[in-house]
Amino acid sequence: MKTVLIIAGIGHLICGITDCMLAYTKDGRFDFSDIKDNTKMQKTFSSMPLKQVVLAMLIGVFALFMASFGYIEICGWISETSPVICHIMLIASMFFIVLISAHHVLCGAVEWFYVKLGRTEEALKAVTDFFKSTIIAAIAYVGLLVFAVLFFILVVTGKTDLPRWACVFNTLPAFLILAPTKVPAKGNIANAFMFLGLALMV
Repeated sequence: MKTVLIIAGIGHLICGITDCMLAYTKDGRFDFSDIKDNTKMQKTFSSMPLKQVVLAMLIGVFALFMASFGYIEICGWISETSPVICHIMLIASMFFIVLISAHHVLCGAVEWFYVKLGRTEEALKAVTDFFKSTIIAAIAYVGLLVFAVLFFILVVTGKTDLPRWACVFNTLPAFLILAPTKVPAKGNIANAFMFLGLALMV
């Protein structure tokens, strides 16, 4: 179990790196608010290598595949005491992994086509329309929220073999702490914290 949790934690850390590969360029950091200003977009992506975007998409999906085993392992562990909640958490986590993988690729595709099409106003409008039409994939975070909340409740109420204070090793409180900061890839860092923290406990 410890090995699987470590692999999952590393998977989220790698995915966080690929998020940074998509967000940071030699000329600045991309922010979603920038899509309203093509001048800023042109400057940010003026030297973005298309190979970097492709690698970020492919490595990110593989990293999420690595992370999926951690969610499955936790659900299998929970099944011993709460089989019904185990199934809910399993469905929620796989819902998250599948859709967030798609969302990761779609975000990369938006950048790839914007750069490939010359970073023009027309290119920005096209990729923005595409992004808006596929943003539904971001509903993946609902699955993660369900998983995190149920796992937190199980630990804090003593329904697991973990001490109640181990509830801190959870995506939800970790993300709430990171949310006000400027740390990149907050979600992946929070998820990695959960898996690596749990790996120390088992």
